[in-house]
Amino acid sequence: MSDAKLLLCTDMDRTVIPNGFQPEPSDARKQFSDFCRRSDVKLAYVTGRHVALVKRAIKNYALPTPDFAITDVGTKIYQISNDTWQQLADWEAEIDKDWNGKTHGQLKQLLKPVGELRLQESSKQNTHKLSYYLPLYLDKDTKIAQVEAFLEKAGVNASVLWSVDEPKNVGLLDVLPKHATKLHAIEFLHQKLGYDLDEVIFAGDSGNDLPVLTSRIQSVLVDNASAEIKQAAVQLSQHNGHSSALYLAKSESPENNGNYAAGVLQGVGHFAPQFRHNDNTEKIT
Repeated sequence: MSDAKLLLCTDMDRTVIPNGFQPEPSDARKQFSDFCRRSDVKLAYVTGRHVALVKRAIKNYALPTPDFAITDVGTKIYQISNDTWQQLADWEAEIDKDWNGKTHGQLKQLLKPVGELRLQESSKQNTHKLSYYLPLYLDKDTKIAQVEAFLEKAGVNASVLWSVDEPKNVGLLDVLPKHATKLHAIEFLHQKLGYDLDEVIFAGDSGNDLPVLTSRIQSVLVDNASAEIKQAAVQLSQHNGHSSALYLAKSESPENNGNYAAGVLQGVGHFAPQFRHNDNTEKIT
């Protein structure tokens, strides 16, 4: 297996960052960092965070620096080399087509009639990402349908994604170009880099990870994900005909659980046994 290679794509918050309510194994992040130093592994973070918050999380949580970062829920892709973060211009050109000539400001005006939406901070917006807070007591499906109707009428080809910020207890609604989801960004990246589908593994925990978790891409749902997300992931992956591409990490004990980075490595061991973190340690550089 000397020619084996792996593109490991993982969400950050509550996936490799242990900022949920469940416990993290004491050595999970160290094992994850050691694994990602292997010469045959490329690491890509896939996150809703913007680049400054990605860099802050890497420092604050002692995470490995990635080779690539798909940020802002798929609207930006950075290549990292020698501490230089370079945006991939060909990705931005690809997703810009979906806006149908509309600017971020024009889309914001378009959605003003939708009540209860509250714009997120300017640091969480970009050219191809329009993000709102939505109270959890509201019917999210009704609000999403309203947003989609306004966008469709304007000829905008968009994805409307829903997730929950559990620590802040608030809903997050992102309006993105149709092809700017985490799924399309991962597909773009692995094809650009020349990786086959069976050489790619994704790990996630939340609602905006579902398009990837229920796709043909080998995916790991960490055990600290909510019961609602687990149920949705299983049902949707079966509906899409990709149930064998989804792995639910498991917890056997507090010391050996499938939460956060420990669950990511557990999933890698399931899909690619030759890459188990305690195997072939001579490949760790």
